Amino acid sequence: MAFPGLQHVAITVSDLDASTQWYSRLFGADPVLDEDEEGGEFHHVVYALDGGLLFGLHTHMGREAKDRADERRTGLDHISFGLSSTAELEKWRDRLDELGIQHGGIKKAHYGSGVSFRDPDNIALEFFIAPGT
Repeated sequence: MAFPGLQHVAITVSDLDASTQWYSRLFGADPVLDEDEEGGEFHHVVYALDGGLLFGLHTHMGREAKDRADERRTGLDHISFGLSSTAELEKWRDRLDELGIQHGGIKKAHYGSGVSFRDPDNIALEFFIAPGT
């Protein structure tokens, strides 16, 4: 039996309004869902990305920790968005520049190339292409 691909990613943010504005600019789209979870445990905003992946922002009604994300802690290290060519990677690097989002430039390695950047909560994000593309 084949292992299934990712269907959605959900991250907890410290300021849902600020993060919604930031991700809307990055994705170039508005959320498709903005609602309280029916049990009242959290509120979420969800984006529908190309390829069928859903990307959610969660707030836990003031119960979330107030510290910034740090990939050295157990848990999420980073989220990577897959691209298909160097030209596409360059376009996304340029788009980050247009949005005023700091990034590390294009880094090349034997396992692929990518542009790393961070969201308002310091969550590490990346645009990535496999080697040879």
